[in-house]
Order: sequence, then C-alpha cells, then structure tokens
Amino acid sequence: MPAKNIVKFYLPNSIYHIYNRGVEKRTIFMEDQDYRVFLGYLKEYLSPPPDKPKLQGYTLQLRDLHSKYFERVKLLAFCLMPNHLHLLIKQKDENSIKKFTQSLFTRYSMYFNKKYGRIGPLFQSTYKATNAINEDYLIDLTKYIHLNPKKISINLTDTYSSYKDYLEITNTIWINTDIVMEKFNKSKFIKFNKIKSYKDFVENFKTPDLEISL
Repeated sequence: MPAKNIVKFYLPNSIYHIYNRGVEKRTIFMEDQDYRVFLGYLKEYLSPPPDKPKLQGYTLQLRDLHSKYFERVKLLAFCLMPNHLHLLIKQKDENSIKKFTQSLFTRYSMYFNKKYGRIGPLFQSTYKATNAINEDYLIDLTKYIHLNPKKISINLTDTYSSYKDYLEITNTIWINTDIVMEKFNKSKFIKFNKIKSYKDFVENFKTPDLEISL
C-alpha cells in the first residue's frame, strides 16, 4: 500500500504542498549556514534570469543554475524547520515539481553529507505532497506553513519562512505571494469573518487544524 500523501500523478498548472523530514527524524539543518545554503539553492533555481553579458555584439552563453526553474516552478510559500521543511509550489507542467525537488533535495543532501562527514540518504523516503484543491484550502495551507515555526520561536517573522514576504516586510524576488494574496483578498470566507489582514488571519483567527502527517 502506498504511503499516505505520496502523489503519483501531478497535474499541470496546479499547486502542491510538498513536505519532507530527515531520515529517522534527524536534524537536517544543524546551524544557520545550512539554512542559508538551502535558501541559496532556492534563489539560484527560482530567480529571474540574469542579464547575459555581450561581447562584440554576441551574447555569451553562460552555463549556470540561475533561473533553471524560473519559468516552470513558482514558490508560493515555505518554511524550514530543524528536522523538516514545507514548500508550497505551483508547477507549469506535470513534471516540473518532480525534477525541481529531486535536484534541490539531492544537491542539499550532497552538501550536508560532505560538511558533516556522513553517507546515505538525508531525507526520509519520498517526500509527501497534497494538492491544493480549492482556494480556501490553499489559504489555510499558507497559514499552516507560516505557523509551523511557532513550535520553536515566539516571533514568527524571525524564522526561516516566507511569512515576512506576506507581511510585506521583505520582498524576495523568488517568492510569489501574489497568487495567494489575490485569492485571500477576494475570499468570501475572509470577508464574512471580517478578518482585517493576512497577519490577523494567521496569528489571531482560529481555524480547524489541518490533518498533515509528516
């Protein structure tokens, strides 16, 4: 029997909540540098293409990882915890998430194993995924993701997550908040409950806990 929430088929132009944990529940981010390295990989993969230098009228073809998935994947929200992580991703075609996560997790595992002198898998089996099937569930998912660090920090903006971007404290070019916030601002549920802001929704409004099993 397949493990729960391991998606076998991905739909184009769809949004998925991807989450994974360290093998044997081990810590996958030991110190600040590890978080920064992982975020650096996200930045390389998802940032807009850099301007290519020209030489005598010809554009140089540079081989690098910048913008590798810029047109195929949009990162809508994320949070990194000591022993697990959450990514909310919209993909363009049915194979984008598979290729993106395989490259990202493999690359980080290689970095981690080399740094800490270990061998073998870093992450627990295949990552899990759920499809954001409707707008209300999508909004709830971002709340769940951004509240996750509450287990380890009182200040949610002082964590490795996209929450600061949703509060417009920062404006990270490789995080797309527009898709979720457009739905949030038009949500009948949000208006009916007179929720004043996204911050109010995340930190003050009580919603049923999502059933997400790591």
